[in-house]
Amino acid sequence: MTHTLLASALFAFAGAAIAAPVSYTIDPAHTYAGYSVNHLGLSKQSGLFTKVGGTVVVDESAKSGKVDVTIDAASLQTFLADRDAHLKGPEFFNVEKFPTLTFQSDKVVFHGSKPAEVQGKLTLLGVTRPVTLKLVNVNKAKNPMSGKETWGANATTRIKRSEFGMKAFLPAISDEVDLGIALEAVAQ
Repeated sequence: MTHTLLASALFAFAGAAIAAPVSYTIDPAHTYAGYSVNHLGLSKQSGLFTKVGGTVVVDESAKSGKVDVTIDAASLQTFLADRDAHLKGPEFFNVEKFPTLTFQSDKVVFHGSKPAEVQGKLTLLGVTRPVTLKLVNVNKAKNPMSGKETWGANATTRIKRSEFGMKAFLPAISDEVDLGIALEAVAQ
């Protein structure tokens, strides 16, 4: 009996040590992306992209992962119809020509047992550049509503929009733009 318990414990430990990466699907009902930019030196103006999809892969034992996010550019909302139409036009997001923004990770950096930053490439207006997303409020738990294992995080970065070809109204509208995403991803 003792040998059986010891063998079971060793197999359980060995299984945990070689755990495989787990894939998660971004939950569109609990994920959105946004931006904040200085407007005329007077205030920070912001907008939200309400249609975000993609996948997250996490290998906790190897402390690695992968993130692929696609944002529907036409889902941009600033809650003012005329401004939304202008921002979706050719001077800014040009959603007709560039219907999506994407982020694909190159590396996930862990601090301790949790992901702390994601290094990757952002594609905006057909231009791809490296960015690093800093993660805060990173948590994994069984969602009490769905019963499914879920990762959640908030991520931020700062870009220069001119580096992606978005140069309208510089410098009145700042070149530096803060980007953020509130994300929840559910185990597949």
